[in-house]
Amino acid sequence: MQDEAVLDLAHLGHLELMTPKPDESLRFFVDVLGMTESGRQGNSVYLRGWDDYERHSLKLTASKKPGMGHMAFRARSRQALKRRVAALQGSGYDIGWTDGDLGHGPAFLCRDPDGHMIELYYETEWYVAPPQLKPALKNQAQRFPARGVSVRRLDHLNCLASDIRANRIFFEQYLGCRLTEQIVQNDGVEAGMWMTLTNKSYDFAFTRDHTGAKGRFHHLTYALDSREEVLRAADIFLEAGVPIESGPHKHAVQQTFFLYVYEPGGNRVEVCNAGARLIIAPDWKPIVWTEEERKKGQAWGMKTVESFHTYGTPPVEDLD
Repeated sequence: MQDEAVLDLAHLGHLELMTPKPDESLRFFVDVLGMTESGRQGNSVYLRGWDDYERHSLKLTASKKPGMGHMAFRARSRQALKRRVAALQGSGYDIGWTDGDLGHGPAFLCRDPDGHMIELYYETEWYVAPPQLKPALKNQAQRFPARGVSVRRLDHLNCLASDIRANRIFFEQYLGCRLTEQIVQNDGVEAGMWMTLTNKSYDFAFTRDHTGAKGRFHHLTYALDSREEVLRAADIFLEAGVPIESGPHKHAVQQTFFLYVYEPGGNRVEVCNAGARLIIAPDWKPIVWTEEERKKGQAWGMKTVESFHTYGTPPVEDLD
């Protein structure tokens, strides 16, 4: 029987994406994905989907290599943040406090067993739209941009890892996340995990890095309102000359309707419609997918493209 989930963390708040082509990447996220710039600081530009309630959900930072700088989770309260910090301190995964960043207050840094940087924070800046972006309906964060794909909100991220089991245990024991679905190979090795902090079916996923490398990034995902918008996004990407890797199609795991592309800096980006699947059962039993089941491909029979298993950022040849 699983221990009771702690649920001290509220949701995936933002992530930092590194790009060796900052100008081209910025144009992609603003003009093609339709995101809104909400600040600049140093070598970073801060961006948001039109219905993200916080000031930003993406920190785009100029770098020599593509990949993820850090992922960030907002705690449910100051007390919840203190509890997670207390659990992490002395664990060997803890790094320490920072003063925060543009848009949020003090943050505690740690690393998962694979080396991905994680930021935990509570104090945050709610987005206030300027007059030209003020929405007609007061219960949405800003006016619909009607530009490019016009992504609504940050949905999830996926990291690559050398040891999925070790990372699953870390996120369960130290961060209080719940496992909703996973892939277990015939030899018992865990090859994928999908975890949640909310009643969404997943806030993040980790899949096994077939190269054996540590700490790499697979993709970030922004949500759209419908499958039809994902189909329209494919046409928008086509017209903009954006390389489409896979989709539109439907995943078997989690049933997400997906489309994967590459942004100019080399990072994989997904737009999706996750559908109506919610995890509301307090005693949810994780779904376990076998090796044979995953070899069948995606939900409607399309085989997963080879690059989806082999490509991550930074590329293996660029690792130190």
